[in-house]
Amino acid sequence: MREYELNVIVQPEISEEGSAAILGRLDAALEATSGRLCCDDLGKRKLAYEINRFQKGNYYLLSFLDDGQLVPELERMLRLDESVLRFLTVKVSDHVADVEARKQEARDREAELNRRAEERAAREAEEARARAEAEERQAEEARAAQVAMEERKEQAEMSSDSEESQSVESADEPAPEPDSEAAAEKSDPEAAEESPPEPEVAGEDSPAEEQPSDGAAGDSNEEEKS
Repeated sequence: MREYELNVIVQPEISEEGSAAILGRLDAALEATSGRLCCDDLGKRKLAYEINRFQKGNYYLLSFLDDGQLVPELERMLRLDESVLRFLTVKVSDHVADVEARKQEARDREAELNRRAEERAAREAEEARARAEAEERQAEEARAAQVAMEERKEQAEMSSDSEESQSVESADEPAPEPDSEAAAEKSDPEAAEESPPEPEVAGEDSPAEEQPSDGAAGDSNEEEKS
């Protein structure tokens, strides 16, 4: 009994269910010889070169035991599937002495691979949940910032309207009338400077004019007689 490894590259856009259907058909063909060992999901990888406009592909490695007659049938099935980009069959061993021991080793290997796949799926689910929570927090922060900005804008508009109303009210108030005398002085300052002061009116408290004395009056009369 020989041991083979079948490398299969599937289009990256194919879902997990589609890939599982392809591998299921291969497993069904291997049931006739009971030579299936294990299948390793190598994940999505970058291709060495572009194939059918694809830069990446999903890689699978299928190990099985056969005498070589089933290999052409498996390759024919893969060749007819359009979702398969490339496949390659490699003979690992020409003769497997202890088939049952090799199968048990393959079962242990597949159980380990399944455990790792479950851990990877759980880790990816946790990372996806963490990303979703982070995106939700960012969205909430963005909404809060938007609300705060709208409130500040509304307050600014209200303040501007209040200032405009106050300016309109102050413009409607009548201007105070200017003082006539001050206006006259402003209009003709030279005249205000040259105008003479008003004469003072003598009142009761003003001293009376001095009357000539009797001696002076007699002297004047004598002069008139002579």
